Amino acid sequence: MKTGYAAALAGAAMALPAFAGAAELNLICSADVVICEKLVTEFEAAHADIDVNMVRLSSGEAYAKVRAEARNPQTDLWWGGTGDPHLQAAADGLTMEYASPSLPQLHDWAVKQAEVSGNRTVGVYTGALGWGYNTDIFTKKGLKAPACWADLLAPELKGEIQIADPNSSGTAYTALATLVQLMGEDEAFDYLKKLNANIAQYTKSGSAPVKAAARGETGLGIVFMHDAVSQKVEGFPIAVVAPCEGTGYEVGSMSIIEGAQNPDAAKVFYEWVLTPEAQNLMPEAGSFQIASNKAAKTSAEVPDLSNIKLIDYDFAKYGSAEVRKALLSRWDAEIGGRAGE
Repeated sequence: MKTGYAAALAGAAMALPAFAGAAELNLICSADVVICEKLVTEFEAAHADIDVNMVRLSSGEAYAKVRAEARNPQTDLWWGGTGDPHLQAAADGLTMEYASPSLPQLHDWAVKQAEVSGNRTVGVYTGALGWGYNTDIFTKKGLKAPACWADLLAPELKGEIQIADPNSSGTAYTALATLVQLMGEDEAFDYLKKLNANIAQYTKSGSAPVKAAARGETGLGIVFMHDAVSQKVEGFPIAVVAPCEGTGYEVGSMSIIEGAQNPDAAKVFYEWVLTPEAQNLMPEAGSFQIASNKAAKTSAEVPDLSNIKLIDYDFAKYGSAEVRKALLSRWDAEIGGRAGE
């Protein structure tokens, strides 16, 4: 190894295979590209015998790719992105059962993700849903700062809001499932139809809306709060909001693909990325989630979940293939990405 991870990884390494020559790892990363690249760079520095081929895809895109390749998997490991599509992949038998020896080191919410999935996925980070808005734009246009979901329906916000498409984005699917659990399904879709009048664009990536707000291209982005925090930390005029009525949260997850061509390399990355040393890299790359390892450091910038009104998000139900498919089909039929209509 070329980094200081040797001591932390010694226990896990004893149970993992050694490679006679250079091995490959085909990785899908569903987090922000900066953290994806940071993890790959540090992992390859620590494991010179494994070359990582990484592609960055949103959660929905990643699930679609894994499913399309089920008969001939081209991916070994899928890291990051919301847990719902990981759970759907697990239910579909697309991911491999693997009970990590690191599970006792993880927070209960991360372990529960493994238990619910039959050890076909595991939690790697968590964070609450909310939004970030550009304070300069709001001040210039005399707009009232929104504190609640209901405030986003204000007529003066027409064309000022971006959110991702829930078909491609785990963030947006979490928002959809959150509103259904918060309001009831019919009421949630009524809300989304009204909100649609204020939507300027449905993006492909979940973090794109707040990046657009940071650049002054839109007023507000509905995103995970840590994505808004990262823009604020970079110096953009972004205010971060947790909705007053309550909100959902994600359990970003990780899964090894069933039938992976390089399962041994996948397990090496799996164990490495669950260490506190690896998880402590995330704030360095501008990612401010709560990491799953109990010993990982929590940045002062990370939103404190104890101060946020969280719903009792039902990951098993809303990560199931049946419920997920039904909600997305209804969204396509009634909203369908027709921004501003």
